[in-house]
Amino acid sequence: MKFNTSQIAAMLGGNVEGDANAEVWKLCKIEEGEAGGLSFLANSKYTNYIYDTNATAVIVSNDFQPEHPVKATMIRVADPYLAFANLLKKYNEMQLDKRGVDPQAYISPSATIGKDCYIGPFAFIGENVHIGDGAKIYPQTYVGDNSSIGAGTTLFAGVRIYQNIVVGARCILHSGVVVGADGFGFAPTEDGSYQKIDQIGNVVIEDDVEIGANTTIDRATLGSTIIHKGVKLDNLCQIAHNVVVGESTVMAAQSAIAGSGKVGSHCIIAGQVGIVGHIEVGNNVTIAAQSGVTRSFPDNMTILGSPATDAVKQRKTYIYERNLEKLFNRVDELEKELARLKG
Repeated sequence: MKFNTSQIAAMLGGNVEGDANAEVWKLCKIEEGEAGGLSFLANSKYTNYIYDTNATAVIVSNDFQPEHPVKATMIRVADPYLAFANLLKKYNEMQLDKRGVDPQAYISPSATIGKDCYIGPFAFIGENVHIGDGAKIYPQTYVGDNSSIGAGTTLFAGVRIYQNIVVGARCILHSGVVVGADGFGFAPTEDGSYQKIDQIGNVVIEDDVEIGANTTIDRATLGSTIIHKGVKLDNLCQIAHNVVVGESTVMAAQSAIAGSGKVGSHCIIAGQVGIVGHIEVGNNVTIAAQSGVTRSFPDNMTILGSPATDAVKQRKTYIYERNLEKLFNRVDELEKELARLKG
């Protein structure tokens, strides 16, 4: 889809400096600009590229003063970075603006489908499922019986939603996400084998949650595994049964929370963090990468290490560890000197 620079400027509340009728139809980096491309300049480190970029138009700040001629049309705005971010959002919305039910999808007669939904080929919608207005269910996605998908939510290709799951509004679940598989519950028996504990709870995902590719969220043994609103989970995360993740907490890739663990709101969990079960992490806690959290922590802490502890103390410990060889050599010399004096 093509737009001219005056249309782009109107969308962004900016002004055109150059050809107001120049047409653009793709977005690009300023250093990789091409004819028909629209780019932006927000970082002064990239200023040199604006003078020879091949992009048709570049979004710049109102106070940008070029030192050399600029052949690209400039669109002046208050904040080029924010303006370009808004354009990316609009572009993505247009790319993903799909509607209608593909004839190769299966929808149970007892399911209810809202207005303006998209359901792609080979999607499966089970009994008594509710799909909210404007939801998008991409191909080969499974939504199990008695589950609910909120308005404006997107399930990308290959998502698996088990039975009795609640997904809120405006959520995004990327390919390979599995919600509602059994929690890891097994009871040891006298003969050394394990008896499976049936998992009969569900998962509740509140509004505005985004879940990365191949992340798994297990159903509760009883009650619910709960992901509160605004949570952002990266790819390849594991949320175990009966876990509760607080509002607007973010978790980077390859991190996991074991069964019945609770994490507060507005926490930052870096990559490859492991949190053991049956503990509570407070609000506004930051957990550094590769930390192993083995006990509960109160609000407003930064922790790191394995086992994780207060970051200030742990950094001192790292310093001591790096100096162990020197300390050992000093003690060894002192023991030798003491032995010589005694001898």
